[in-house]
Amino acid sequence: MDVWVLVERGLTGTENQCLGVCDALRVTPTIKRFTLKQPWKTVSPYLNLGIKHGYDGDALNGPWPDVLIAGGRKAAGLALWVKRASKGKTMVVCLQDPRARRRAFDLIAVPAHDPARGKNVVVTTAAPNRITPERMYIAKKNWEPRLGHLRRPRIAVLVGGNSKAYTLSGTIAGGLGESLKKLATDGAGMMVTASRRTGSDNLTILQAWLKDTGAYVWDGKGDNPYEGFLALADVILVTADSVSMMSEAASTGKPVYRINLEGGSPRLNKFHAKLELDGIARPFLGSIENWNYTPLRDSEIVAAAIRDRRKA
Repeated sequence: MDVWVLVERGLTGTENQCLGVCDALRVTPTIKRFTLKQPWKTVSPYLNLGIKHGYDGDALNGPWPDVLIAGGRKAAGLALWVKRASKGKTMVVCLQDPRARRRAFDLIAVPAHDPARGKNVVVTTAAPNRITPERMYIAKKNWEPRLGHLRRPRIAVLVGGNSKAYTLSGTIAGGLGESLKKLATDGAGMMVTASRRTGSDNLTILQAWLKDTGAYVWDGKGDNPYEGFLALADVILVTADSVSMMSEAASTGKPVYRINLEGGSPRLNKFHAKLELDGIARPFLGSIENWNYTPLRDSEIVAAAIRDRRKA
């Protein structure tokens, strides 16, 4: 099966969602990254007229793939253009709600907190991702020599930051740092990674609180330890802004704590409430416990739906 992944350049989380589905399909895709010019950047896929002229990125030429997996709304318009250009040969799958022209897609995959529903919609608990037992085994083997000295319980802290819905303020960063320091003082081993959205000021606050605690705070240089953190952690803390990181943490089967930020939205509140209801995640209030749940396998669910559609 020949598969393309079509994703806006720079959206690493969305790209990993697409690649997670490809992993579950046992295929190595061709990745097509792009940017859209205005007005298509705003109106896709509501209006697709002339979208090929607003596209800048990897070539979209035949021979056309058997399956195209589009990541998000902006990729959705281009994906429908490929479907037309292939004369319907290409099965077009959209991860995340395209928000318009839903019936034009062969399959849409959305997490439960998104509103899209229909005969061509498959609903998952969270977002597809690349976290599997096999990848965790490899990550543990690769990172244990570097992080295995950390005390247990080991706590992975995945820090996002400001988004449309959430704000990571200095006050919250300070409160988080104080709580992490207390856990480290009580004997926990800390593994902390931040994103570009965290901001240098907030990262400095966290580093100051964790100084001299033995915490491993990734400085963004060298190999990314993200999967190593997930593999070696006993407990995972994730800021509430990131559906992708929450979904990846929930795919490990390990206790997941949500670090609440300022703000929120009805849609994201629904996502977090679902994870709590399913016994996967809890709000972080300064202490940690252990509990069990069935790890999410949302990528497998989407892959199975693609196989079924191709057989139909």
